[in-house]
Amino acid sequence: MQVSKDPLHGKKLVDILNELVEYYDGFEGLGNQISIRCFTHDPSINSSLKFLRKTPWAREKVESLYLYVLRQKAKQQRAQQ
Repeated sequence: MQVSKDPLHGKKLVDILNELVEYYDGFEGLGNQISIRCFTHDPSINSSLKFLRKTPWAREKVESLYLYVLRQKAKQQRAQQ
């Protein structure tokens, strides 16, 4: 059995979004990183998910930011060791 090396493999969009909101201390911080209306005007997880599922370019931005955050977390962990 081959294991995927893609960090997005098996990750649900809702989990990615929740992690990003937590990492950036809420939607305001996330909206500062990615200026998408669903993050900056009356944001919620559900409304953001609805928009991201219908809008491929926005989802790509979110996934790209998530990969960046994963790299930052890995760097922080290596620095602490």
